[in-house]
Amino acid sequence: MEQPAAPSRFDAEFVPVHVAPKDIHDRIALRFVKFLRVFADRFFAKRYGHRAVVLETVAAVPGMVGGLLQHLKAIRHIRDDQGWIREMIEEADNERMHLMTFIQIAQPTRLERWLILIVQLVFYNFYFFLYLFAPKTAHRVVGYLEEEAVVSYTQYLAEIDAGKIENVPAPQIALDYWELPEGARLREVVFVIREDEARHRDANHGFANAIEDGTAP
Repeated sequence: MEQPAAPSRFDAEFVPVHVAPKDIHDRIALRFVKFLRVFADRFFAKRYGHRAVVLETVAAVPGMVGGLLQHLKAIRHIRDDQGWIREMIEEADNERMHLMTFIQIAQPTRLERWLILIVQLVFYNFYFFLYLFAPKTAHRVVGYLEEEAVVSYTQYLAEIDAGKIENVPAPQIALDYWELPEGARLREVVFVIREDEARHRDANHGFANAIEDGTAP
């Protein structure tokens, strides 16, 4: 008798996670992220590939900023960073790869390329000073941004599964970076990127909790 095929990791059920705000700073962080969500929904609607191109530009900033400031802090205080620097830099590089992948898929317009420049300029300076003066809130902002990213990629998957978005072949950069099987398509790319965002969500909420508990480096 023929054995049934083993379930694919790309068919696994995914349960979104939301961290409830604990104080006024967390509530401000959540409301700020919800405001950004409204803007993204109105500007991009269901053009999820183009939305990803612009939003991954924002997502690639916090890890680099946080890693830089944690690096300087570790040097200044001459103490171990407990792995925070590596985690944040790897997060920034991972988000950059998300961007490079979606540029291949979505082919951003000239307007979107200008928007990328403007968004990066504004958000970098905003996040630098936020992290400098309120690192816990900065990590909470990223945690909530990643929660929204998980929601967006879940909606993206639903559109692909419904046949509303063409399930095009995965670009070679995605096959190489995530070591996807030959013949992988857009659905598999969105699935692994959603997994990345969920890890970043958990990591940044964890950093915020550590700062709040006084266990941060």
